[in-house]
Amino acid sequence: MVENKFFPEIHGNFGFGCMRLPMQDKEVDHEQFIKMIDAFIASGLNYFDTAHGYIDGKSETAIAKCLSARYDRSQFLLTNKLTDPYFNKQEDIRPFFENQLKWCGVEYFDFYLMHAQNKDNYKKFQACKAYETAFELKKEGKIKHVGLSFHDKAEVLDMILADHPEVEIVQIQFNYVDYEDASVESRKVYEVCEKHNKPVIVMEPVKGGSLVNLPEEADKVFRDLGDKSNASYAIRFAASFPSMAMVLSGMSNMEQMEDNLSFMKDFEPLTDEEMGAVARVTGIFKNLNLIPCTSCRYCIEENHCPKNIRIPDMFSAMNAHEAFHDWNSGMYYDLVSGSDNGKASDCIKCGKCEKVCPQHLPIRDLLDKVAGTFDK
Repeated sequence: MVENKFFPEIHGNFGFGCMRLPMQDKEVDHEQFIKMIDAFIASGLNYFDTAHGYIDGKSETAIAKCLSARYDRSQFLLTNKLTDPYFNKQEDIRPFFENQLKWCGVEYFDFYLMHAQNKDNYKKFQACKAYETAFELKKEGKIKHVGLSFHDKAEVLDMILADHPEVEIVQIQFNYVDYEDASVESRKVYEVCEKHNKPVIVMEPVKGGSLVNLPEEADKVFRDLGDKSNASYAIRFAASFPSMAMVLSGMSNMEQMEDNLSFMKDFEPLTDEEMGAVARVTGIFKNLNLIPCTSCRYCIEENHCPKNIRIPDMFSAMNAHEAFHDWNSGMYYDLVSGSDNGKASDCIKCGKCEKVCPQHLPIRDLLDKVAGTFDK
């Protein structure tokens, strides 16, 4: 297993992201989650990541039951986050933090991140002295390391790290498709982290599954290399950069867990041949003009669309229609827009979804496009 050169308490460089857990009837499948946790820890790894907004709070309580209650605290590291909707003034932060400890069944967090920082919500974190409060909690032993997760332009991160040089680690969206993307700026954001000497945690290395279920032309590029999974190239690409302390994967079944462990337990960087294949696949993606939604679900789980439109599922159906000419996409669209859910054409243009979208997508315009395809 690769030694973590930034934080010796972290085993390896691969973490279990708990945003997309196995589900059964809208509840976390505890039995399957336990099996995945056991396999992860048995492999020698120990880093888990959550936030209160993940699965409407069910991620934290599942961690309490399936991880914290079953393993000694020395056997795992746990990251949690302070998220914008859950505080309005500095006095709100400590009670929320204490509840997070209870919900997760722990007495401290190994890492605590200022969540989804961008130019707009950073003003609120500053006004509420969120960073200062987190470092006070660190002095009290309730947090081991303070960091931030980030979704904005590189210049904004540069400003934040200049304001708060005490920040110990930065979590960024980083994958081969977003590396040179003008809206995400993965490369530029990564370079800002290097400029400020901050270790990096990677989120969305497979872009919400988009880099696993590839279009046929892209899939063939990797198949011609051998029998490694598409996820292996994406995750190893992200982990191959020198300032990466950790790459997270949001795994939702044992098959994904076993595949990821097969190449990250004993990590090796991409070879020159593999890097060339990644470049070709990136070029193919650039020509598809897909909606770059990662299915984080912030638009509907943290903000609750007033028309109950399942926005990420709509975009998934649209991408299937565009990239794969999927005959089933129309039926899937009908399924996710049925019953009590709204259709894309039901959008009232309130813009609440766009304010919380980490990808800064023009969701209202995109829903018009979806409606034009399916709501005929």
